[in-house]
Amino acid sequence: MGLRISFFILAALLSLAFPLACQKTYTVAPLAATPVPTATATCGPTTYSFVLQWGGFGSTNGLFYGPRGVAVDSSDNIYVGDTFNNRIQKFNSTGTYLTQWGTAGSGNGNLDYPEGLAVGGNGNVYVVDEGNSRIEEFTNSGGYVAQWGTAGGGNSQFNEPVADAVDPSGNVYVADTDNNRVQKFSSSGAYVTQWGSSAPATGGGNGQFSEPYGIAVDGGGNVYVADTLNNRVQKFNSSGGYLGQWGTAGTGNGQFNDPIDVAVDPCDQIYALDFYNNRVEVFTSAGAYVAQFGTSGTGNGGLNEPWGLTVSPVSDIFVADTDDNLIQKFGP
Repeated sequence: MGLRISFFILAALLSLAFPLACQKTYTVAPLAATPVPTATATCGPTTYSFVLQWGGFGSTNGLFYGPRGVAVDSSDNIYVGDTFNNRIQKFNSTGTYLTQWGTAGSGNGNLDYPEGLAVGGNGNVYVVDEGNSRIEEFTNSGGYVAQWGTAGGGNSQFNEPVADAVDPSGNVYVADTDNNRVQKFSSSGAYVTQWGSSAPATGGGNGQFSEPYGIAVDGGGNVYVADTLNNRVQKFNSSGGYLGQWGTAGTGNGQFNDPIDVAVDPCDQIYALDFYNNRVEVFTSAGAYVAQFGTSGTGNGGLNEPWGLTVSPVSDIFVADTDDNLIQKFGP
């Protein structure tokens, strides 16, 4: 059960400290001969600055209780998975509240511990409804469209899924976290394929996972997975074919202390959210280290166990600063 056991206990106590599971050490093959290559970005910025933040603890409009998932649409609207409030909130790019949807429950449109979310090319929002072991699809104003998934380890079943991503063709990829695999579906929820460890076993080899939490897709359909407890990012083609990986445990450039989410910008640069190091690291699509931003703390640009991130069409970065109950915006 990894992270979630402690989270449910803490939620009951109204605490917002989200410790991850005990660290595990694996020996993994680097993407290249040097585990942390360095490169000058050929596309996109190399320095990032704090722009603004919004939120705070609470349950009224614009406040959060443990926000985790965050996504952006083509109009720069921001969607936030307000996890312990069991709702999705929508904002414009400057943090102005627009609308919300969702209440606790298991019926159509209800949510139980919503985590990741992604916006498809059709503008619809796909929400990982973790507690109900399903994906729910909504319009961008919160209208219920469809759902799929049940609890289990078979095809189209989930064991505490955390994140999803949508590719340019509308396919939906789900990080099926406690099954240690990725599942791929059509935009309507039809099962396509899967890859990873033999559920629910963990693994440290190429193409295996130990509690994958974040997932993203680039413009070419390549899939990047935050393989959290293996302290690495793995790259695959759209069918799950292994392409490479990068990252080791640590605090240096290109190292991680539980990478928990990934995102891709319009130039196919990769952003990895480094949970316990309270920072975002930027890489080329081949895994070469480019830059980092964010520090541990509660001030502007300070992060406190951040959980989710997304990149807008103009390369602004929005981070779900979970323990601070904030959304923070960074820009070049």
